[in-house]
Amino acid sequence: MENSTKERRPVILVTNDDGFRASGIEALIEMVKPFGRVIVVAPEEGNSGMSHAITIKTPLRLKRRKRADDVELYSVNGTPVDCVKLAMNQLFQIPPDLIVSGINHGSNSSVSIFYSGTMAATIEGCLYNIPSIGFSLLDYSSNPDFSAAVQFGRVVVQNVLDNGLSNGTCLNVNFPVLKVDDIKGIKVCRQNSGIWKEEFDKRSDPRGQEYFWLTGYFHNNEPDAVDTDEWALANGYISIVPITIDLTRYQELERLKSWNFTINDQKYVAKN
Repeated sequence: MENSTKERRPVILVTNDDGFRASGIEALIEMVKPFGRVIVVAPEEGNSGMSHAITIKTPLRLKRRKRADDVELYSVNGTPVDCVKLAMNQLFQIPPDLIVSGINHGSNSSVSIFYSGTMAATIEGCLYNIPSIGFSLLDYSSNPDFSAAVQFGRVVVQNVLDNGLSNGTCLNVNFPVLKVDDIKGIKVCRQNSGIWKEEFDKRSDPRGQEYFWLTGYFHNNEPDAVDTDEWALANGYISIVPITIDLTRYQELERLKSWNFTINDQKYVAKN
């Protein structure tokens, strides 16, 4: 348990949504090990697409796993957010200096952030006011080349440790599938406007029972915009999007206050 109050190296909590055995989390451990003490708490199994789900109907189990190095590794039979919550509650008396999630096998750009377990764990760290970064690589294979992500990711980690992040803000970092020498640079940009067009493939099992398999594709609502994460990734750049946990649409506040919320001649909107 991390409870020392004396001067120490930064403590970094590592998690993901692909499970503690995934090659992406090994790459993330490699990325952050030079910066401090590493504690890994990750799901026992893959939890892609779980978003901010938490486990409330079954007991959670925190298991210490053996490693050959000095990294502390735990697995949890729950979601990525369960991993962060359980780690904060059971393993830390002093909060970690940084939370990193990933490296996800596949993109988390644009609206994918709303479905992503990788980014949900990052946002959960943000809720604790701990600087948090989610990393994703646009390669969906089981064993992609993470070398460029590790090298460039260290630059991002160093900047966050040096400069911090505002409370309520975390980073969504996506890497294109390119070799180190082919990456053009890093773009700090905004989230692209788009939507996943879901389709359900209707099939039959061996007993003739119908079932449905989710498929679909991403539709870019602004393909000509050059200041978005989708443009950056399509053009050879690493994208960094600052994410906030405040989902308020401030531009709509005054307009909604003008609506007629009246019941039996009594108005129910407080203007101030």
